[in-house]
Order: sequence, then C-alpha cells, then structure tokens
Amino acid sequence: MLSLRAYASGSSSNSSSDDDSDQEDQLQPVASSSKASSAAKEEELAHLKPITDSSMSVAKSLQVCAAPVVVPTDQTEVSRMIAPSVTELNYNPRYEELFAPVAGPVNPFLTEQMRAQKNTLTGFVEKAHISDFQFDNQRKTFHSYGYALDPSVDTNITADGDEGPSYVGHLQAAYDTDGKTVFESCKPNRTGDRRKRVKNTDPADVEGFLGPWGKFEDEETIARPSDQERVEIEEMMAKKQRRNRVTEDKPIEEKSVLHIKDSVDYQGRSFLHPPHDSGVNLRKSSAPDRCFLPKAHIHTWTGHTKGISAVRWFPVSAHLLLSCSMDARIKIWEVYNERRCVRTYSGHRQAVRDVSFNNRGDRFVSAGYDRYLKLWDTETGDVISRFSSRKIPFCVKFHPDFNKQHLFVAGTSDKKIICWDTRSGEIVQEYDRHLGAVNTITFVDENRRFVTTSDDKSLRVWEWDIPVDMKYIADPTMHSMPAVTLSPNGKWLACQSLDNKIVIFSAINRFKMNRKKTFTGHMVSGYACNLDFSPDMSYLVSGDGDGKCYIWDWKTTKLYKKWQAHDNVCIAALWHPHEASKLVTAGWDGVIKYWD
Repeated sequence: MLSLRAYASGSSSNSSSDDDSDQEDQLQPVASSSKASSAAKEEELAHLKPITDSSMSVAKSLQVCAAPVVVPTDQTEVSRMIAPSVTELNYNPRYEELFAPVAGPVNPFLTEQMRAQKNTLTGFVEKAHISDFQFDNQRKTFHSYGYALDPSVDTNITADGDEGPSYVGHLQAAYDTDGKTVFESCKPNRTGDRRKRVKNTDPADVEGFLGPWGKFEDEETIARPSDQERVEIEEMMAKKQRRNRVTEDKPIEEKSVLHIKDSVDYQGRSFLHPPHDSGVNLRKSSAPDRCFLPKAHIHTWTGHTKGISAVRWFPVSAHLLLSCSMDARIKIWEVYNERRCVRTYSGHRQAVRDVSFNNRGDRFVSAGYDRYLKLWDTETGDVISRFSSRKIPFCVKFHPDFNKQHLFVAGTSDKKIICWDTRSGEIVQEYDRHLGAVNTITFVDENRRFVTTSDDKSLRVWEWDIPVDMKYIADPTMHSMPAVTLSPNGKWLACQSLDNKIVIFSAINRFKMNRKKTFTGHMVSGYACNLDFSPDMSYLVSGDGDGKCYIWDWKTTKLYKKWQAHDNVCIAALWHPHEASKLVTAGWDGVIKYWD
C-alpha cells in the first residue's frame, strides 16, 4: 500500500525532471523501510503527499486495450498445429488451422492404400442419414444382384451429371432392371397369367370334392405303377430282403493264416511263449524304475489294408501285439527279434471294433460291426464260440479275475452291457441303465466294480453282477468320453473327452473328478483315441485326430512332447509295460509304429 501511494504521488508531479528526482527520493525510503528505524518511518510518512484530484483524473484516463495482437509486417505468423487425435479445443480455431494437413514428415514407404484417409480398418465411412430398412435393402440387393445405390452422391443425379439414380457394382444389371431391389419384383407382372387350379368346392360331391387341395391345371404328377407292376415290385423287394437276411444271419466262414514257417520252436514251444533272448525280463510284474520320452521311430508293422481300430498287448509279457482293423481282419505281431506278422484271423463280415485277451492270452474275443462276438484260440486260429445280441458291440472285455475267465462283458449299441458265459454261450446278466451306446468298460476296485461310459455323456459305476448302477456321474459341462484307461496304481481313471481334453476321475471311493488335472493341447473331437500311462506313471500318452502323438507330464499336466506319428488319425497309443521308453502307436493309415 505504501508503494502504491508513493507511485500515485509521484505520478501527480510529473511535470519536470525535478519532480522525477523527488519521486525517486520518495521511493528510496520505501525500498529500505524494512531496515529503517521507527523514526525514519515517521519521517517517510511525513513526506508522503495525499492523492489529489489531478492524480485521480490521470487514473481515470487508463483504459484496457482489447485490440487483437497484430503481427508486424516484417515477421511471419506461425499457425498453431492441431493434432488429429484431439477431440476438444479450448479456443475457436480458424479454418486454415482446423483443416491444415497433418504436420510432420511423410513416410516414403507407405503405399497409396496405406496413405489414404481412413476412419475404419477397411476404409473411410461417411456418415449418412438412412433408415435401417433402406440400408438392409441395398445391402441385400448388392449381395443378390450385384448392384446398389451409390450412397456417396445424390440419388437424383448420376456421376455424369445426368438426372437419375447412380449405382455401384454391376451397372448393366442395374440399368436392365431399373434398379429393382430384392424387396421389389424383378419379374414381369403376372397377375393376369397366374396358374389356375382345378376347383370343386361343392360339398355335396363327396367323391370329387377338392376344396383348397385342387391341383394346377398344367401340373404333372408322377406316374403310379399299375396293379401288375406293383405286384412285381413287391415280389422283387421281398426276394432282396430275404437274401440280405440270410447273408446277415449266417456267419462268414472263419479261417486263419500262419505267416511264420514253424508254429513251434525246437523245444516245442509256440509263439505264445515269451522269448528269452530279448534282453528284458518279460516275466516280472514290476514296472521300470524310471521311464523316458521316446526319441526315434524304430519299426513299422504293415499288413492291414484299412485303418486300425484297436491294439492290445499280450498279457504280462507283452511280447506280442494284437491288432484289429476296419478290413475285417485281426493280426498278431512279434514285438521282439524279427517283428514278423505271426497269424491273421479272418472271420468277420464287417470291420472289427475291439479285441480283448483273457488273462493267459491263449484266447481272445473280437467284436465286429456284423453284430457278432467271436471267441478265438490265439495259437491255432480256430473260433471256439460265437455270440450275438443282434446289436453292434462297441467294446468287449474279459473279467480280470482268474476264477471268472469264462465271463466277458460287451457294451452294445442298444445302451446295454451284456455279460456272456463262454461255457454255455448264454447271457447271464444285462446292465441296462445307459441312455446311449456304451463305449468303454473298465474294471476298478480290485475287479469288484466296473466303470462304463456312453454316448449319453455320463459315467456310471456298477457293482459286479448287480444290474443297477451304484454311482451316476453327469454334468452339463461333461462331454462324451469314448476312451478310458486305468492308471497302473489303480487310483485314477484317464478319460478322453470329446471337448479336446483328458479329464481325470478318482477310481476309488467317490469317483470324483480331479479338476486340477486336465490335459489339453490335442484335437480329438469326434474320434475315440485311446490313451495310456507310462509304467511308472510319469507320463500320459495319447493320439489325436491329426495323426500326432502327445506326451504329458502326469504331475504338472505340462505337454512334454508331440510329433507327427501317422498320416491319418492316431487312434491308439500304448506304452510297453516292461520297457522304459518304448511305445506303440496305431492309426487309420493302416500301419502300426514302434517308437523308442
């Protein structure tokens, strides 16, 4: 306040240079007022003069200058740049600033298409006021007829300046049809040329009454056979059905071919006897201490003409491999030494779906699409018995107990699990609770129970010889599980789910799903690709629909390895029970491969 008054008093006496010097003398004490004593302050206040009327008149003459800033002629004006991403401004820009080109160097590597202005990923879309109906109308017209109205120009003026609509697309078709849309008829008006119907609306005419069901006058109907022709057709169809029924009911003649020179060795032992010169103890029941991932392809078994359905190891020793194929044949192969095809079994009219050894391996049962289950002698190739329930068996398995080797169960297409007695050839039990075809049968809990899966996307647990399921597992998120394998320790069930996952269920107590163990990465949707554990339960191996073979770590569910094993679907993968790093894969390309 003191300095303001001093400035006011100084401005009132600006008539001479002496007054200016006095003003400087008066302002000097103000600058040093913080250091002066109280007496000096009183003396300074005494020198201050009150504001007079003349100083007020000078203050009133001060006005605010609202004139715009004018750039001198010798200077150039620098315009303000507006970024293209700015959507809001705090001032009113000029037209030149608002529509100025984007500042910055031009990228010389951009093509014309990349340099074009875009507001969408595929181009520039101009806003237009058009109803939803008209938009869909023009879009469907363009997809149907190849032309549509040009939305970028006035519809009453063409691109050449002539009056009339402008089109894009197939212009000739637009001019030929006068721009008709899909909601307008492009055909000539046929109101007077409609098809006429034969009418008879007289309700009194019981025989000839037509009502709204009269035919068109020019309608041609398919000629019906005469009475004589109808009789001949019926006789021909009856003969055909009778002939087909006879061929289906009568089983085909079974035969087998031995492919090796001698069926027994110098000691009189057949090929069912495990070899002693394999370098591996094939009679031990314990698994290898540690398993390893296979690295190389060491052998290929060829002989099937069509895709393979299933492969099975010979019990205990696994020195033989049994395979069934879609060519209606079953073959048994050597795993060691020369790895020859030992014997071929032919006895099914159609493709063989599944095979299963008994505990000793001297017999096996096969299930075919010809609705027959046949019990074979492995060594001689003879058929011991035939079984049929008039339905297609999808899976078959012997009871694992040694005192029940005369019983086997089969899951059929009519939703049943049927148990046969090989001694009498009769059905001794039926388990009928599933709502779809039964795909797998797995014995658990020391063979006192067995687990089945079906196309009804459920899993059921049964007590042996009790035809009512003791456990029913179904969930809306579950898919069909056409392949199930029991772990070597008997505690887990690995199920191949058709949602491209392998899910794990507990095989004891509550049969609960282990949601922390889910194996993914392969594509098996639509295929019943069998899977298997390594003997030490370190790995889980499975095929997939693309012909690849996958190996996961059991503890971490991490995918360790995958490779292209077959040209078609890899339908089966089996780890050798006595080898640390050898496994067999079979595919729909008709070959079986051995990996180490």
